[in-house]
Amino acid sequence: MATTVTNRESDHVLISTHTADPTALRSAFAGFPSGVAALAAVVDGEPQVLLASSFTVGVSQDPPLVLFAVQHSSSTWPQLRQAAHLGVSVLGSRHAERARQLSGKDRSRRLLDIDHQVQPSGALLLEHSPVWLECMIENEYPAGDHDIIVLRVEAMATDDAHSPLVWHRRGFLSLTDPAAADPRDAVG
Repeated sequence: MATTVTNRESDHVLISTHTADPTALRSAFAGFPSGVAALAAVVDGEPQVLLASSFTVGVSQDPPLVLFAVQHSSSTWPQLRQAAHLGVSVLGSRHAERARQLSGKDRSRRLLDIDHQVQPSGALLLEHSPVWLECMIENEYPAGDHDIIVLRVEAMATDDAHSPLVWHRRGFLSLTDPAAADPRDAVG
């Protein structure tokens, strides 16, 4: 079953998700740019880190809540969810070359040569991030092949000197700060 939607530039055929292959679905989802957050803590003396491109802020201001989704197949989340506090570091442009390392299969190398600090609570934060949050797990909800994890923000800090890293079309991109753009490039 397909539905056709027409606009001025081209024709688009919508494909029912019941018949779409997983590759087509991943490709469609990859067209939505999102920020990337590292969720990290020290658990039983070992640093654990998980990257999430599904991280969302502004879920609630009172109480302050954020969320992310994690696959059921994650081998890191069962370890990380044992932590009393989680550090959330929004990846900055300086993390671009190390982002794939942070999510690599070899957990022992994820933080290799990446500046970070461990808070007294055990929450682990990456240096050079535009936003840091220290959180506790508030709720978990099943959602298909993922779980939605709602976190309560306990502490936060920001650093406007670092631009966020964005995940788009299966790659990491840095945002350009409009204030830093050359005014001669303006159209008008």
